[in-house]
Amino acid sequence: MAFEGIGLRLRFLLLHRHHLRRITHKREMPHADSSLVPDEIQTKAQFWSHVYMQLVPLLDGQRNWVSNLANASSLIYNALLAFRTHFGPDPGRSVNWCGFYIDSACFPKSADSNIEGRRLLLGPFCGKPACQFINVTPGKARGVCADAFMHAKTKLVPDVDSYPGHIACDGETKSEIVCPLLNGNQVLGVLDLDCLAIAGFDEDDQKGLERITELVVTACDW
Repeated sequence: MAFEGIGLRLRFLLLHRHHLRRITHKREMPHADSSLVPDEIQTKAQFWSHVYMQLVPLLDGQRNWVSNLANASSLIYNALLAFRTHFGPDPGRSVNWCGFYIDSACFPKSADSNIEGRRLLLGPFCGKPACQFINVTPGKARGVCADAFMHAKTKLVPDVDSYPGHIACDGETKSEIVCPLLNGNQVLGVLDLDCLAIAGFDEDDQKGLERITELVVTACDW
């Protein structure tokens, strides 16, 4: 029985190792395994390159922005939870929200079309319930997402409590990064990430996420 147990464990380890190899090479695996992070990935630069390569095949063959943004937010969020070196499931430093806010003009015509001014509407995300919309009307816009959208520039905020006009969707959030979705001169929306730690994000995160937003924009029909 002991020998049989060792044999089963060895078989499991071999299968797991083979599974991880396929993550970085050929996509012949369940989609959920895209969010696994191999142990050899230690730096943020390596991590974001890995996430980018995992996202490419997930977007392949799909042009609908709702579907693609749903997979993108899920992949980023769950990969960050698996990235123990810098984020992981640690309640003190994990990313607690990852998702998109999209210009209401990109949505099907609805009651929102009759509202004066301009708004970003909540798109696909992972995390706790969030604000349904963000006002980006000139003169009324406020918050990190609104500023990233209005200025078409990434906002890296080490301490959200010190940011003027910050909108606290989750009181536990300590830091935030918001990247605009740029389609030429048009800003389609933003990718927003929150972290439970002060200064949770840095320039490596910014570079990695900006590269991902470029991929997402070009992969979708808006």
